[in-house]
Amino acid sequence: MKFVDEAYIDIAAGDGGNGCASFRHEKYKEFGGPDGGDGGRGGHVYAVADVNLNTLVDYRYSRRHEAKKGEHGKGSDMFGVKGDDIILKMPVGTIVTDAETGEVLHELLVPGEMVTLAKGGDGGFGNMHYKSSVNRAPRQKTPGWPGERKELKLELKVLADVGLLGMPNAGKSTILRSISASKAQVGHWRFTTLSPNLGVVRLGQDGSVMGVDDSEVQEGYGHDRDGGATDADMLSDAEEFRLVLSDIPGLIDGAADNRGLGHTFLRHIERCSILAYVLDLTEPEPWKDLGVLHNELASYRSDLPAKARLVIINKADQFTTPDEIQAAKVKIDRIRRQVNEIWEDQQALRTGEVNQGTERAPMKVLTLSAKKKQGTQGLAKTLVELLREARSEAQHDVESAE
Repeated sequence: MKFVDEAYIDIAAGDGGNGCASFRHEKYKEFGGPDGGDGGRGGHVYAVADVNLNTLVDYRYSRRHEAKKGEHGKGSDMFGVKGDDIILKMPVGTIVTDAETGEVLHELLVPGEMVTLAKGGDGGFGNMHYKSSVNRAPRQKTPGWPGERKELKLELKVLADVGLLGMPNAGKSTILRSISASKAQVGHWRFTTLSPNLGVVRLGQDGSVMGVDDSEVQEGYGHDRDGGATDADMLSDAEEFRLVLSDIPGLIDGAADNRGLGHTFLRHIERCSILAYVLDLTEPEPWKDLGVLHNELASYRSDLPAKARLVIINKADQFTTPDEIQAAKVKIDRIRRQVNEIWEDQQALRTGEVNQGTERAPMKVLTLSAKKKQGTQGLAKTLVELLREARSEAQHDVESAE
């Protein structure tokens, strides 16, 4: 299923029912008095955060959402029935913004949290509402009030725990397939991935990746594996940790200036807790790709490079002869020097920050072959360690702010 992290919807709460002007009609009672009831209120539109959802795809194809109108009041003191409310289920982390003004209305950050998106109109008053000692036979009635109508923009604040960021055809989808049950498409052409793919990485208590086999990752879309993860496995006590991994579409030089849908792809990156750079070791100068990725993040938003905590050097299986292996080692050494240079630049920028309680180490560097699943077990463990570290730092920042 295609991942959708932004959608526009039109919502309309129900209009209130009209009040009724009516009088009692009983035998031998000439002046029965008013008995017109009030109209019922219109239905509200609610939004609730659902932990079982991770995409807004339902709202891409269903844009209009209307609550029921309230019933009109009737005679014999009968009030109108209120309109039915509607509840829109959205993923945790959804930001609801007014599409016209850009004002952020709600942030659904807590599972089960419910907010009111549009309030239904109140029902109108019937003539019995205006009865008094002076006016014994009122004929006034009021119409129902209209419900609120809004055009909203829905946007996911958090896309995944870890985002894989790299140039086109660096092997990000292959990495995703190698450590999760994702069925993301893998191909040898550039821009195979045009929208984020998500996968759940499950680590067992023994440190092994659960739910994947040892077979080589093939081109094309993934398929259900025989003997794969079952519902019982998903709930097994043997699982120690899980994280959501995202394969971000490839960036190119100039992405920060919106070249090659750059802003669309960079917007996905903002919603990941931490990032991992993915480099293709078969490229002539992969360290330059690392510099391009780092600079594009910094140009788009100055705080984004701080999310990057890992450099993954992929396609190490392509080097077999002694000369090729020696050339690969030279490239890896050059990448490590580039990592240290980036770290030094970041430390210089952090010098002026007020809170420097924890000095972060340089990005870790891992060399692997995602296609042959060589080194992927160590990658999963490293991602878990880095995510725990990032969560601990975030908690420390919150406590310091308090």
